[in-house]
Amino acid sequence: MAYYGKCIETVIEQLNKFKPEKDIPEQFLEAASTSLQTLSPQKQAFILEVLSGCLEYRKLLAVVVDAFYVRAGWLCRRADYNLFEVICYLATFQLDELGFQLFSDIIRSQPLDKMCKFLGFLFNPLSLCSWIKDEWSLIYETAHVSENWIDPLMRWQPEVQELIKQLEKVMTNQSPLPKTKAKVTEPKEFNLTVPRPRAIPVPEPVPVMTKPKPIPRSTYHPPKEQEQLEMTRRYNRWKAEELLLKVNIEEMRCAVPRSRGTTLVQGSEKKLQLRFMPRILKTPKLTFYKPNNVPVKLNTAAILREGSLYQRQVEKELQRVDKLVDGAGDFSEFLEWQKKMQAKDQEEALAAGECRRLQGKLSREEAILARQLLRQGNKQKADQKKEETAELMQQCAERRLQEERSMKELVEQVIEVQKNVKVAQMKLLKGRRQIVQEVIEESRELLQRTAEAAKEEQKRRCELIAQHRALETQPMRKGKLVDLTQIPGYGLEGEMSVVELRERLALLKETQQHKEEEKRDQIIQAKRARSQGLQNMVEQISLCRAAMGRSAALRWEQKKAQSAAPGPPSQDHRVLELRRRIEESAAERRKQAASGPISAPRAPRPKPRLLRTPRATSVLSLRNLYGGACASAWRSGRDAGATRK
Repeated sequence: MAYYGKCIETVIEQLNKFKPEKDIPEQFLEAASTSLQTLSPQKQAFILEVLSGCLEYRKLLAVVVDAFYVRAGWLCRRADYNLFEVICYLATFQLDELGFQLFSDIIRSQPLDKMCKFLGFLFNPLSLCSWIKDEWSLIYETAHVSENWIDPLMRWQPEVQELIKQLEKVMTNQSPLPKTKAKVTEPKEFNLTVPRPRAIPVPEPVPVMTKPKPIPRSTYHPPKEQEQLEMTRRYNRWKAEELLLKVNIEEMRCAVPRSRGTTLVQGSEKKLQLRFMPRILKTPKLTFYKPNNVPVKLNTAAILREGSLYQRQVEKELQRVDKLVDGAGDFSEFLEWQKKMQAKDQEEALAAGECRRLQGKLSREEAILARQLLRQGNKQKADQKKEETAELMQQCAERRLQEERSMKELVEQVIEVQKNVKVAQMKLLKGRRQIVQEVIEESRELLQRTAEAAKEEQKRRCELIAQHRALETQPMRKGKLVDLTQIPGYGLEGEMSVVELRERLALLKETQQHKEEEKRDQIIQAKRARSQGLQNMVEQISLCRAAMGRSAALRWEQKKAQSAAPGPPSQDHRVLELRRRIEESAAERRKQAASGPISAPRAPRPKPRLLRTPRATSVLSLRNLYGGACASAWRSGRDAGATRK
């Protein structure tokens, strides 16, 4: 029983995963077979057979299960829908093959109360011969339904009824679970506290508005430091652009041939000068500022953080010196090994960069060759397309002639119909006019009645308004005399007048002010001591910074000297292989260009319009000018090489 129960559970899990809107049954069965390969072959065959049958006869099974939920199983959960579908499929299509004994074992492996309800509903002879047969006949032929499905179910009905009785006996013999008695709540008395007598609330002091401070002038004017920083930023940017211009011009002189390259470089140099010089010479008076060493103001947290950092560094250095004094080893060998490994990594990085550059060049050559082949294929396709369009145009002209003839016939028919429609419209207009006159008379009577009712309502409102105004004109006594020196006399403890209360509040304010002044003096002394400590720490930090700057400058000079030394040419096998492939693709491209016709130059691509900032405009102009000069130089060199060959 547990064996069949597990099989039915796996079938139900697979049916829950199936979505008829998205999944295809054949693909779903293939995926299910791959997921069930861990099971035994007998179990796998049984599960796949039941699953495929449920998917194939899904409409027939849905008719019975939906009716069961509506008529008899309204207390059953919707999560058991696929379980009832599997039981219905086994009873309808597999009962003769499985045998009654195996079928009863499968039923006993499932919940007994649900199986009793569903089997009693399915094997009811009235429902089988009436509505189930009719609903299935709408999907399949009536003779096929009655011979293959209804008659076998009617034959197995006595055995199934006995099985249902046995299941009901088993359910009645099961002992019910013992009920636990609920605890009875015991009432307890409330532990209420005695309320204290209410104290007289202290009156709130009258707020005195302080005079606001005048707005400082610095609110409407930017600080001088910001203007100085902006001027230095502009100056540094202008110098960087000038340096970049010189470097790029030198690179173009090296890349372009001497005859044509000098004129191109001179032209690009003039363009760049014209591009940038008006931007600088717009104002009549130019003032250039050199960057000043503006001191950076540090807050307390930054000073303490940096001081603790340098303190830790000093402690580490002292510990290292102590270890060296005690006889510890030095890191010189490790540093030499580290330098060798860094040099090796640098060589590998240079080789990788050269490989990337050559790969880009190779992809460009391959793209040019592919573009030439694509252009020839597109030309052949265009010729075929023109012939096809000519044939289609001729067919369209013939269709238009036929449509025009049919439209003329339709117009003649419509004109005849319109003549008969006009007579019917005249009769309809006369009837509508009579109805409109009757409605107008009724609306006049209703308007008269509403006007009379509105007049009566207006009179009633005027009378009420007059009564309210008469009540408002009656005299009212206002105001109340209060003596601030008099004690109320409520019999409370510590009762006093308002004047005495004000005097006591004034004394409390004086004592509070004395306490605040003493506390303020203590805070000022603590701040002075703290500021003196911070000042000493700032001096130590400046000394440490100077020392760190000198060491960093020495390291930078060493690194610069190492980078300035020329390295040996790359002998990597990847670089050599890429160069060989580039030469082969270039030779093939020249051969293809010599054999095929020369194509017309492409139209320039329109440039996108963007909202540009001053920095973006300068960078874009540099890119456009450098790109145009390099492209023209490369074309001139290529033409010169072709003429030499």
